[in-house]
Amino acid sequence: MELVNIGFGGLISAQRLIAVVSPDSAPVKRLVSEARERSMLIDATFGRKTAAVLVMDSDHVVLSGLPLEKLAPRFGVAPTVWEDEI
Repeated sequence: MELVNIGFGGLISAQRLIAVVSPDSAPVKRLVSEARERSMLIDATFGRKTAAVLVMDSDHVVLSGLPLEKLAPRFGVAPTVWEDEI
């Protein structure tokens, strides 16, 4: 099992990750709200502003204080590929 640092001491299993998305859109805000209601939300921001939302295969939603640009290389996504998709 490979654990990846998602910022400020928080770690997640890379094999269980489905998506890393920006927290700004209405559908993602709704996803976070529904996860909170179901007690499936994990807040790993440690008091900072939410910069990324990680969706796990266990139906958990994890909030991270690190932006997508810093998280992508930790999951093995090349910076050049990441910039092309934005």
